[in-house]
Amino acid sequence: MKGTEKMSTNLKDAVPLSYLEDASGYRGYAEAYYAPSNEEEVLEVLARARETATPVTVVGAGTGVTGGRCAHGGWVLSLEKFRRLEVNPGWARAGAGVSLKELQAAAAACGMFYAPDPTEWSASVGGTIATNASGSRSFRYGDTRRHVLGLRVALMDGSVLELRRGEPVPFEVPKIPLPASRKHSAGYLLWPGMDYLDLFVGSEGTLGVVLEAELKLLPAVADLLTGVVFFSSEELALAAVAAWRPVPKLRMLEYMDAGSLALIRPRFPEIPRGAGAALLIEQELDGEDSEEIDAWEERLRESGALEEASWFASQATDRERFRRFRHALPELVNERVRRTGFLKIGSDYAVPFERNEEMMRFYRQRLEEEFPGRYVIFGHIGDAHVHVNILPESERDSERGRQLMVEFAAKAVELGGTVGAEHGLGKRKSHLLHLLYASEHFEAMKAVKRRLDPQWLLGRDTLFDSSG
Repeated sequence: MKGTEKMSTNLKDAVPLSYLEDASGYRGYAEAYYAPSNEEEVLEVLARARETATPVTVVGAGTGVTGGRCAHGGWVLSLEKFRRLEVNPGWARAGAGVSLKELQAAAAACGMFYAPDPTEWSASVGGTIATNASGSRSFRYGDTRRHVLGLRVALMDGSVLELRRGEPVPFEVPKIPLPASRKHSAGYLLWPGMDYLDLFVGSEGTLGVVLEAELKLLPAVADLLTGVVFFSSEELALAAVAAWRPVPKLRMLEYMDAGSLALIRPRFPEIPRGAGAALLIEQELDGEDSEEIDAWEERLRESGALEEASWFASQATDRERFRRFRHALPELVNERVRRTGFLKIGSDYAVPFERNEEMMRFYRQRLEEEFPGRYVIFGHIGDAHVHVNILPESERDSERGRQLMVEFAAKAVELGGTVGAEHGLGKRKSHLLHLLYASEHFEAMKAVKRRLDPQWLLGRDTLFDSSG
């Protein structure tokens, strides 16, 4: 086969752990891995896999938490060498292996930014497309899908698609019902006449191999109002969320509960002792916009916030400190879970706005009954999408935590929400898809999978079990 000898230098007898584990601690196994340097080599890997009926798992940077990049046998395919990055007015062309940090830096140098803002900037472009990632700025700008203008995708049959926004799927697909939540990334998004590239965004590497992407860039915002607003209680913070959602040009509305503040306080001892919750806000301003700044003073008074103890950014260094504050929490959760030797137990559920407080009450009640003092709740509350993280200390805790997460997922669906809002489901959470979709919807998704991957080789056991 053409290129076999050249590619054999990328095929290793022992697969490094860095290709088999994700940020949750979940670990897979594989017989070999490839790290091709170009498109031709990717196609040769896929051809060889097709001829030998060998499963292939595409891996990103390892920042995921659902096990999607952790192979269950077969080969691992890394696109870490796909490093092309070209920035143009209003858009960028990025290889799948480019990190978000590199993309944002290149965009900033040209006076622009990439709107999706997942917590971990070391995530790869390919990985964020695979999961339809979002992040803190999704409140204003939405998920990754909204910012993908084009994709170059290799299929298992050896063809390569160059897809543009607006090109419809070339075969018939049914409409699958969507939850009423604002965010959703669980299973395949299907509707008649949909853009072809939207099949691959959020498909978790199970339909094709994304090689490059054309991504929308936006003009950099010169003036931002950024703050960390503390409250004495969760109730006051939740009431403020409902009151502040309509604020014009608000692009971030994030939440931390009392447990989160306690966990992060050793790194940020300036957190006020009386704080029982916090909201992180960021608003785009037109110039200095003194009227809007005055409006925030009134909002804080009306909401009962700890006004004098809250933090507001006056310069770029303050905003960077707030960014570190926001990103430190999931890092600390991951560190604590790894120290105890258990897998991370976290939720990624979202509900409609009007059911947010009901879902939060349910979380709090059940967590206080089962795991008092051993959980944190934080995340994208502006989208009614928070992450519950249970901090297990025993095998019993771990097992009970997994059961409770299924209970939470069922409640989210009951309230009209989703079991996966931004992380995908991977292998660890694929069982939750049954709570959201009926058997005919599963069959519709599987029909698409069989059409594009008839041997069922890509992403074994991600979303669906390997039996097909």
